[in-house]
Amino acid sequence: MSGSSLFDLSGRLALVTGSSKGIGAALAGGLAQAGAEIVLNGRDPEKLDRARHELAERTGAKVHAMPFDVTDEAAVHQGVREIEDRIGAVDILVNNTGTQHREPLLQVSAENFERVLHTNLTSAFLVGRAVAAGMVERGHGKIVNICSVQTWLARPGIAAYSASKGGLAMLTRSMCAEWAGSGLTVNGLAPGYVVTELTRPLVDDPAFDSWIRGRTPAGRWASVEDLVGTLVWLSAPASDFVNGQVIAVDGGLTAVI
Repeated sequence: MSGSSLFDLSGRLALVTGSSKGIGAALAGGLAQAGAEIVLNGRDPEKLDRARHELAERTGAKVHAMPFDVTDEAAVHQGVREIEDRIGAVDILVNNTGTQHREPLLQVSAENFERVLHTNLTSAFLVGRAVAAGMVERGHGKIVNICSVQTWLARPGIAAYSASKGGLAMLTRSMCAEWAGSGLTVNGLAPGYVVTELTRPLVDDPAFDSWIRGRTPAGRWASVEDLVGTLVWLSAPASDFVNGQVIAVDGGLTAVI
């Protein structure tokens, strides 16, 4: 296999959850640039259609929009079935949907704690299981779960998020344990601190911005584009013997103390 074909996603269909904006939209764009046909997912049909139009216009790729709630088991099964019936078999799944809740652990309600876990962790289980059923039958497939540096590191005020991302790492390994023998690879991509709409208040906080730059050996925040190369690698033939791993893309943050 030539070097270029190791990273060629031509002829592959990729479903990216939570992809109407931010990191998900950038990840979908990277897969499209590598040749994949894309299915965008989110809960807001209008936002999703705008993202579909923009991505198709920018990349020339085939891009579809499939709105459904990834935390609703019935909606997940219906959405995945519709993709397979109307568009085709999913070769690549990126479980990107996520949410954050900032509140001290002594104050956070059980409802909010469970909401974060359900959005960040249970959704990956629901969508991963629904998509993997077809992948197992076909004997191949790539699943990439979007983790975080909070998979390994904790900070005050985001206990639910850290718990969900730690759980996602073990779900990734469990998926590998059960499905690798059927030809699937399941890995995690763990971004460091990335500049997005959600993190803009932190970026604009001089004290926090200085702390991130000092804590990260690369001396800067990540851009969404920094994540694309690793995602393409994990989605392509180049990583066919990489399984059950969580790869940090963090400028060295988790490598130092």
